[in-house]
Amino acid sequence: MAGEEINEDYPVEIHEYLSTFENSIGAVDEMLKTMMSVSRNELLQKLDPLEQAKVDLVSAYTLNSMFWVYLATQGVNPKEHPVKQELERIRVYMNRVKEITDKKKAGKLDKGAASRFVKNALWEPKPKNALKVANKGKSKN
Repeated sequence: MAGEEINEDYPVEIHEYLSTFENSIGAVDEMLKTMMSVSRNELLQKLDPLEQAKVDLVSAYTLNSMFWVYLATQGVNPKEHPVKQELERIRVYMNRVKEITDKKKAGKLDKGAASRFVKNALWEPKPKNALKVANKGKSKN
């Protein structure tokens, strides 16, 4: 930002915002070039079906988000455009994939081990007869 020439076509107050926006666009461009350098089939062959679904959903969401931004730059209200419903639909599927991923990560419960653990952890009072037998043994010595 130091050494950058400030253009007189826009207010000076928004220069920093525009510079940040330009850097973000450059980062998106670099990521897209990286993604486009590998064929989709080659990429998907290396992934399991759940990961393939994630890649497809992220790609669809990204493209629709970029279209949302495009509409906004053209003066169209994206909230009133069908792209809003498409983004919501993709979000629903992303949540479904997240639930499936979370279920896979969740540990399985070994019911037998859990019941043994609980049974051994609980305090059990000794029977009264065992207490009398212990006291008799002490008084004789």
